[in-house]
Amino acid sequence: MAVHDTIGDFITIIRNASAARKGSCTASFSKMRLAIASILKVEGYIADFSETQCEKGFKTITIQLKYVGGTPAITGIQRHSTPGCRLYYGCKEIPRVLNGLGVAILTTSKGVIRARDAREKGVGGELVCKVW
Repeated sequence: MAVHDTIGDFITIIRNASAARKGSCTASFSKMRLAIASILKVEGYIADFSETQCEKGFKTITIQLKYVGGTPAITGIQRHSTPGCRLYYGCKEIPRVLNGLGVAILTTSKGVIRARDAREKGVGGELVCKVW
């Protein structure tokens, strides 16, 4: 079976592991996934992440999930733009997540960045996902 939305699968892995109260989760490696994981760590939604290798020699990303008082730090994570329907926003039209309480992740010409940084730099791009 072919995988068409690898970022959507990555987000689903994180969402399911968090809902099942797992300590960590593992996904295959890509630079985009690594950038998303680094933003989630900076924002405080995950405890840590690392690059590892599986038994077959492929690179993987292992994410240590964060819990606050027994509840997951990630209340919700949602894929916004899909391969079938790409959604692009200018720097002034980027939507806010829960009036600034959440974070939106964009892929821009400056790399994968938070919506807040995109507004400051004056760049727009594809809205990859929203986290709250």
